[in-house]
Amino acid sequence: MNLEVDVYRRLGAFTLEARFSAGAGLTALFGPSGAGKSSVVNIIAGLLRPERGRVVVDGRVLLDTAQGIFVPKYRRRIGYIFQEPRLFPHLTVRQNLLYGRWFTPDSERRERLDEIIELLGIGSLLSRGPALLSGGEKQRVAIGRALLASPHLLLMDEPLAALDEARKSEILPYIERMRDESRVPIVYVSHSVPEVTRLATTMVLLAEGRVAATGTVSEIMGRLDLGPITSRYEAGAVLEMRVASHDDVYDLTTLRSQVGELRIPRIDAGVGTSLRIRIRSRDVVLALKPPDSVSALNLLSGRIAEVRRLDGPVADVRVELDGEVLLARVTRFTIDRLGLVPGRPVFAIIKAVAIDRRSLSQVRSMSDDIDEITL
Repeated sequence: MNLEVDVYRRLGAFTLEARFSAGAGLTALFGPSGAGKSSVVNIIAGLLRPERGRVVVDGRVLLDTAQGIFVPKYRRRIGYIFQEPRLFPHLTVRQNLLYGRWFTPDSERRERLDEIIELLGIGSLLSRGPALLSGGEKQRVAIGRALLASPHLLLMDEPLAALDEARKSEILPYIERMRDESRVPIVYVSHSVPEVTRLATTMVLLAEGRVAATGTVSEIMGRLDLGPITSRYEAGAVLEMRVASHDDVYDLTTLRSQVGELRIPRIDAGVGTSLRIRIRSRDVVLALKPPDSVSALNLLSGRIAEVRRLDGPVADVRVELDGEVLLARVTRFTIDRLGLVPGRPVFAIIKAVAIDRRSLSQVRSMSDDIDEITL
């Protein structure tokens, strides 16, 4: 699947001018509130007409203002998941699921009811009405209803925004599994750093109606110049590693990659499993020499690639680790006291307890074409 978007639209004082392309998997439209994320997905869905634009999904032109093409929303074969599930209150879960299939010709139905029920773990809910479901259960049913319409593309506009943390934790694994096992590509709107770093195959960063950057999560989150957009207070980089061993005595797991080893609280993943790990910049300490007698278990060696002084007392440091990138947030006083300049060798110290399950997602491949599943 390939998605091509090139649109221009004025909305009062706001101008949207976004151009990007993405492949299979989950493409995250990420950025602060008001960046234009929902406007982009509404244009893709056919709910909003741009003054100028072109939208192509897997070679099928849905919009081309130069050619006078505007496929009506009901013919675009796009599933749309909103913040609120919007289930039919008078129908059971099974009836809600089957609703989308009524509008899909038999020859075009790709998804089977039993497969979607198993994928989303909703088999025990089929006879219930929406009023008897939790927020996370309602959203899973809404996703299943959209998938059973056999869409060519699935749009998810901040689907977890209305859920509390417990319900988000409940539904995230199902979105990961859907991304990996469903044949439907996904465009996912969010301004949550943890969600995007856990879910995204491709990341499109939006700011003030324009695309600031497009790339993998590791590429985008590892850039200091994008910090004001990716969230200054949640800054951090993403590493890809494998499970090397488990320590039954101390209940730890050792991860390994070309950058070295990390010990983290034990996780339920087999040896050899590939992981994507988000390490927050505030959890990284820099040293010029390997420290002795410290509680932190993790020490990685690298070289300073970039230093960016922020407003106030802090600065961000980008450290290269044999092909990977780590970010550290320190004081400007530390920068001057230690002489931290590009090219200088340093050691990055990371506390094991700073890496929790919310910072991890399991990946099937360490290649550039990452296909993830959850822990």
